[in-house]
Amino acid sequence: MLYHFLYPLHTVFTGFNVFRYITFRAIGGAVTAFLIVLFLGPVFIRTMQRFQIGQVIRDDGPETHLAKKGVPTMGGVLILFGITLATLLWARLDNVLVWLGLFIILFYGMIGYIDDYRKVKKQNSKGLSAKGKLILQVIGGGVVGLFMYYHPGFDGHLSLPFFKNIHPDLGWFYVVFAIVVIVGASNAVNLTDGLDGLAAGPTIVTAAVYLVFSYLAGHVVLAEYLRLPYVAGSGELAIFCGGIFGGCLGFLWFNAYPAQMFMGDVGSLALGGALGSIAIIIKQEFLLAIVGGIFVMEALSVIMQVGYFKMTRGKRIFLMAPFHHHFEKKGWHETKVVVRFWIVSIILGLFAIATLKLR
Repeated sequence: MLYHFLYPLHTVFTGFNVFRYITFRAIGGAVTAFLIVLFLGPVFIRTMQRFQIGQVIRDDGPETHLAKKGVPTMGGVLILFGITLATLLWARLDNVLVWLGLFIILFYGMIGYIDDYRKVKKQNSKGLSAKGKLILQVIGGGVVGLFMYYHPGFDGHLSLPFFKNIHPDLGWFYVVFAIVVIVGASNAVNLTDGLDGLAAGPTIVTAAVYLVFSYLAGHVVLAEYLRLPYVAGSGELAIFCGGIFGGCLGFLWFNAYPAQMFMGDVGSLALGGALGSIAIIIKQEFLLAIVGGIFVMEALSVIMQVGYFKMTRGKRIFLMAPFHHHFEKKGWHETKVVVRFWIVSIILGLFAIATLKLR
């Protein structure tokens, strides 16, 4: 919005020329989202407390989590508000890819909101049915997959880190692949959101990395030089990524141990879906498995635990799944688990950026 109002005035005042640059607007989006969440956070917390909208704790979780019962939840609403407003202010609104990103984050946010609302209303950890949630997620992922498959200049070839000359073509199956990536990312972030600040940290790192890759993918010269798939217009997604970065950073101010509020499924499902959709749009799907390694590990720990439990009729690989609970059961304090997961996420983020030259 600011681009459309202020950039045309650069002929009158040359200072407005800065709105031409994606890098400037991405930083502006990040700072705006951060400030929105930071300043509205206290108001949101008081409102949730007034209406008694608090976290519902699972009965079979660590005993230390019982103290979290009643802490204001659904903070994802605040995160999504900050991201959406920041993106609308700083991105070019004539870019259809920006609207696609906003669609998926708000659609998945709606799914999470329904899930959270049912949990709070029933006062138990069972919200929207797994089947119902999955169907809605598949619909959202399918919209992105179909849109990109028929988007001008887009094709079904995959981009693999480390293998510059290998680009398998999935053809129409790319739509199914997109659904798997987006739905998988959404649920993986949701599973990670189990400790104070745990999901927000890796999301911040992942958003920062995809901000860089979105900018590069939308720059024809840099994309060709770095052997990245060029996706026209994808540079504007850097503003969207900046919004995710800033929104989650502002949320972390209140979500750091001991948490004053939780993001809930409205936040975790939406953020994961957004990251997955960005990966699809800029053709960096497998990069998500690297920079989002924490999310992958958490999801795999649940899959392995459930599968092994059924195969062995009651035996477990981990003391408890998702993976972060395993370390809690081993005696690690919650903050130690979270900070060490953040460290791993930062290392994975740096490694993901390094793949730019390892192709």
